[in-house]
Amino acid sequence: MDYNTQREKLVLPEYGRHVQKMIEQVKAIPDREKRNEQIRAVIQVMGILNPQMRETADYKQKLWDHMQMIAGFDIDIDAPYPVPEPADLTSKPDPIPIQKQPVKAACYGRNIENMIDLIASREDDDAKTEMIRMLALYMRQQYLIWNKDSVADETIFADMERLSGGKLKVPEGMQLKAIASDATFSRPGIQMQNRTGGNNGFKKGKNRKKKKNIN
Repeated sequence: MDYNTQREKLVLPEYGRHVQKMIEQVKAIPDREKRNEQIRAVIQVMGILNPQMRETADYKQKLWDHMQMIAGFDIDIDAPYPVPEPADLTSKPDPIPIQKQPVKAACYGRNIENMIDLIASREDDDAKTEMIRMLALYMRQQYLIWNKDSVADETIFADMERLSGGKLKVPEGMQLKAIASDATFSRPGIQMQNRTGGNNGFKKGKNRKKKKNIN
């Protein structure tokens, strides 16, 4: 029996073993013009097997780059694109730095803290006042998601100044618009749970057996 585990490892599994074998056969063709002709046919097959690449920019160059990867970057052909460096295609992306500083208020999150710092660094003008108002409205919404109760404007303004370390001062006399009487705020996932009745989508039914009337 010939198992896949005993065969040569696929470089790019999305193209399959037949494409890899075709590329190896093209590499063995002694005539250079014939190699160029056959490798263009293989590129067309690769495009058919991977049609979603047509939606990306420079998809033709990517097909040629993938062919070079499968060929081990040692196929002697006249490619329309420069041969990529192996290190450029196999290098890992730079790690994303993680902020180790804990979040000051879980109900607001780190994004709101970043927005507060950004607004606090601006000069005082009408645009900054409007930013403070819009951010305060958003903070109130987040507050009501995690705290099922009403909240005063002063509480939101105090939290905003506290999270900024005193750098952001709310203008005097600022008031937030009233919350609509039919407004609802729910945590992520609660709405779906309510739709299914909170019982994994199964309705509670009565399983009691009806007693037969014996006359």
